[in-house]
Amino acid sequence: MTAQKTSSFYDRFKDIDVTFTKDIIQVTGLITQEIYLKCGGDLWPCIIYSASFQGAKIIANTKTNLIAKLEAANNSVSLRFCFKSPDGNNPVIFFVTSRSLGYAPYGKADDVAIFTIQFTQRPPDDLIGIMGRILDANFNFAKRKENRIIITQDSQRKMHVLPRECAVFIESVPRHCILRDVSFSGAKLIMMGVAKFLVNKDIALRVDFDEPRESFLIRGRFVRSEMVEGRKDLVALGIQFVEDLVPIGYKIRINEYLEMVHLEVPDPDAK
Repeated sequence: MTAQKTSSFYDRFKDIDVTFTKDIIQVTGLITQEIYLKCGGDLWPCIIYSASFQGAKIIANTKTNLIAKLEAANNSVSLRFCFKSPDGNNPVIFFVTSRSLGYAPYGKADDVAIFTIQFTQRPPDDLIGIMGRILDANFNFAKRKENRIIITQDSQRKMHVLPRECAVFIESVPRHCILRDVSFSGAKLIMMGVAKFLVNKDIALRVDFDEPRESFLIRGRFVRSEMVEGRKDLVALGIQFVEDLVPIGYKIRINEYLEMVHLEVPDPDAK
């Protein structure tokens, strides 16, 4: 990722928190067992609850000497991040110099607290790039949700989509289908069937990608149908996804393709 891109991410999203749900952990490749708070030369295992480019909230055990160490160090700490490497080699590890702003009990546990950590310097570009991809995809999900990507040989190659693997699950039964277009908010496919028995049914669409190999199951509903010319046994169906359930990894795939296509379009005012 270029320095220009990471700077853009930082400027646009520096105050926005990302909560590390199971989906986010999987997409970012966060290695949860390797996250530590460093204070006074000692390391304490912790859990990242959320993070932005300005700081983080972490969960840690207070039945240790962590609180005393923080007081002795005037709340100066470093937060150790660890992510899987995209190429599968050594993990990406870095510390961010920080300051603890305080803590509060976490839930009903009396030995666990959630700490507010403020970064005292701009975090490394690795963190900005990893989190920026998520924030940018969510931003464009709202802004460009209706932009349709027609599945052609060219778009298939650039997006690394595997349309032959596509399947739609109707009442939990998989049915083979042909993917015709996709967007942030929906898709169009062709399959065998009768439109009147399919429209308004709740479904789940499985879309597979390569480089790296990923499979996403996206819940939605058949909302419209079209005839397939010359084929009475086939029907074209439009799917509307359940927006709150669209996987972040799928959003990133769509977002990065749309960005690639945008960069490839020449500027008509350029000379």
